[in-house]
Amino acid sequence: MTERATTGHRDGVFEKAMGSIDALFVGFGAMIGFGWITLTGGWLADAGTWGAMLAFAVGGGIMMLVGLVYSELVSAMPRAGGEHNYLMRGMGPRWSLIGSWAITGGYITVILFEAVATPRTFDYLFPGLGSLLPLYSVAGFEVGLVWALVGVVAAVVVTWINYRGVKLTSLVQTFVVSFLLLVALVLVLGGAVGGDVANTEPHFAGGFAGFAVVLGAVPFLFVGFDVIPQAAEEIAVPPKRIGRLLITSVVMAVVFYLVVIYVTSLALPAGDLVEFDLVTADALAAMLGADFWGRVVIAGGLAGILTSWIGFLLGASRLLWAMSVSGMIPAWFGRIHPRYRTPSNAILFIGALSVAAPFCGTAMLGWAVDGGSPMIVLAYALVALSFCLLRIKDPGMARPFRVGRGSATGMAVGVAALVLCVILFLLYIPGLTPISITLAWQSYLIFGLWMLVGALFAFRLPGGIKAGPDTEAILLTEIAARRRGPS
Repeated sequence: MTERATTGHRDGVFEKAMGSIDALFVGFGAMIGFGWITLTGGWLADAGTWGAMLAFAVGGGIMMLVGLVYSELVSAMPRAGGEHNYLMRGMGPRWSLIGSWAITGGYITVILFEAVATPRTFDYLFPGLGSLLPLYSVAGFEVGLVWALVGVVAAVVVTWINYRGVKLTSLVQTFVVSFLLLVALVLVLGGAVGGDVANTEPHFAGGFAGFAVVLGAVPFLFVGFDVIPQAAEEIAVPPKRIGRLLITSVVMAVVFYLVVIYVTSLALPAGDLVEFDLVTADALAAMLGADFWGRVVIAGGLAGILTSWIGFLLGASRLLWAMSVSGMIPAWFGRIHPRYRTPSNAILFIGALSVAAPFCGTAMLGWAVDGGSPMIVLAYALVALSFCLLRIKDPGMARPFRVGRGSATGMAVGVAALVLCVILFLLYIPGLTPISITLAWQSYLIFGLWMLVGALFAFRLPGGIKAGPDTEAILLTEIAARRRGPS
């Protein structure tokens, strides 16, 4: 069949093929990638067992506030593109593009992370894989052709799944998340059988600086609940329930990460755990005395890679589509496959980036985490601000899921989410606060270049368009008038 793409309209574009469990697992699965296997040892070393858990509890609390904000907004505006719609109505086109572009960049960095985590995992399962057909070195890591091709094949498969439609995407996501939850249960049983509470010491380490380092990683690890709003037009449940599903997914992720941190700490003293490459897998193997159990966790890690990758590709492609349909970025990104009802060009664009990522070596893991985290926090802060502005400017807007019984409670949640996100964002700027998170220059480069492109798109938009329910229609009229030129 020859593909004939459609563009430039919203109504009836997407297929409502996701039920409650599908939507819940898309959000939860997007938050559970591979970091729980590779990064846990560093968290325990930086902050101690209770310090790391406290950082995740605090970070999870911040994400809960942001999640409440999103829940109200997605119930009021259940349209594909999530943040794009909330910021358009609350703050206008230019801020909508900045926030949408930022969260899209955050999603894409997670996808790049997973594209590199996949061959790294296979290298653990098949030692020596990385040394086959060496190509070059990046930041001290020898990139092998076979190693990179493992990531390329995975990128092609995940891109194909998303390209073929939301029915296939949600089916795969539900099956894989179910397996991931089973692996988490095995991990808990391993801690109960072979863990030692004495190994959880030191309970706290590194002081506030250690706590801040772990807290700084939380946005990257918890981003994903907001994938649910991106697919709102594809979820066949009432808007109010979509909001509840979003909050439930955040609670599930908080519990998951706290359990993983604590159970991993039971295996061995923190100083020994740091020596392992895939810490959580090695921890279970140590607790149960057999390498087989480590491989079970690795299988869970691969499941986490797949669920996260699928979710973020779904979310990022819908955001690019929404921005394109609003005339903010090239129309090419707004093309819809006539059979699969997916934003096919947007999916292929992101898929191409993920194909290239493994050729950057394992250094891309850290660059992606650190480069994407401030983008995510920036977008969350803007959404929280839009939430507050809409509570003031448009109090009568229908809100099937409403935060708080009174207007004051809802506003307090929005303000708290905004302030906490701003504080978190400031941590990424060296020297601005007493405790800051210094990133590698490559991470600043990823953040800076992506946001620079977004700013250039934003400043190309017509100015003076006020925020409101008709903002998108006015924007499209202005853009069309520009293209026609003087009459």
